[in-house]
Amino acid sequence: MFLRIVKDSFARRPRRKLLAAAALALGTAVATATLSITLDSGDRMAREFRSLGANLLVRPQADTLPLEIGGVDYRPVESGAYLPVADLGRLRTIFWRNNIIGFAPFLEAPVALRSEGSASAAGVEQPRALLIGTWYRHEVTVPDGGGVFLTGVASTHPWWRVAGRWFDDAAQECVVGAALAQRTGISAGRVLEMDAGGRTTRLTVTGILSTGGQEDEAVLAPLAQAQQLSNRSGQYRRLFVSALTKPEDVFSRRERALMTPAEYDLWYCSPYISSITQQIGERLSGVDVRPIRQIAEAEGQILTHLGALMWLVTLAALLAAAIAVAATAGTTVLERACEIGLMKALGARRSMVGAFFLGEQWLLALVGGAVGYGAGLALAHFAGQRVFGVSPEIHLILLPVVLAVAAMVTTLGSLLALRRITRLDPAPVLRGE
Repeated sequence: MFLRIVKDSFARRPRRKLLAAAALALGTAVATATLSITLDSGDRMAREFRSLGANLLVRPQADTLPLEIGGVDYRPVESGAYLPVADLGRLRTIFWRNNIIGFAPFLEAPVALRSEGSASAAGVEQPRALLIGTWYRHEVTVPDGGGVFLTGVASTHPWWRVAGRWFDDAAQECVVGAALAQRTGISAGRVLEMDAGGRTTRLTVTGILSTGGQEDEAVLAPLAQAQQLSNRSGQYRRLFVSALTKPEDVFSRRERALMTPAEYDLWYCSPYISSITQQIGERLSGVDVRPIRQIAEAEGQILTHLGALMWLVTLAALLAAAIAVAATAGTTVLERACEIGLMKALGARRSMVGAFFLGEQWLLALVGGAVGYGAGLALAHFAGQRVFGVSPEIHLILLPVVLAVAAMVTTLGSLLALRRITRLDPAPVLRGE
């Protein structure tokens, strides 16, 4: 009986049903697209943000009091403590090991420069510069059978540009900052002789480096060369870490001491920058790990605003669909008043009449939701290609979610019509009043 009534209703009023189904399909299509993009946007945006550089700085805990102005460390490079390079493989053993995109140790040493082929006049002081030792692409062995991890400034400082090529980590090569090269006339292909406290080395210049920072006045070379000149074998001074994180929220900012064991486990097992900071501190002994706040806060704000925008668009689309369903449902009740009055006059209870009407609406929700899911995947593919250059993955779990949302929107949109049905008096309707 129910199926026959529903079939007759669809056959006699196809346009109105199609209009309601189209409104639902449009709303659920936007919801599917935004949910698909939101599920992928967190990781994709976090990876895009890694082009901003490292978001964590590791220094010796026993180091001297920092003296930083405008983000530049003005302490003498010889002062302070140092950390062992051999421990760096442990970074890939933390709970969120796969979120560690890269890391690069830095070691500075003041050197005197002399370019091969240039004559030095007697009594003329040789130009001095800061030699910064680091890795460009270096293989790090991960303990406990973790294999080999390739890391360096190529991962942590991807915006640095070199005219020429980067140095080879295993060769006696270097790159020279653009400002230093312009001031001293150094060019790619020249051989630099460097002296630091009686220890000398010769490095071939492979490129000119432009960073927009203090590195433009320095020479960057493989970490092993800086360790040799500074007599700091197997050590480094600073470590930049690039890690994928989720935006900080109220929960992540709570005091650890006030958390219950369950809350602490939830915080520890979430990729907040604060939890990754603690895990790094547990793996590397004697270190002070701090977020680079400018980058971390910018990432969190953008991701939070993007998520809020996605939810706002979704709610607006679903609200518009609910209004369209409410309009068509109200019109349907007016058109079928005689039919509803006859059913009540024949003994049908209010709940039964409402169930018939709501069943029709849910069937519309099933059709509109399924069509909207397919259209939403196409929309997500288009938007993903435009925004990220990569289409979001197809999440089948969204299909039942979208159908449930379509049913909820249909129910909400039909509430006024259901109220009118339950209050409808059959006698005046059947008399034509």
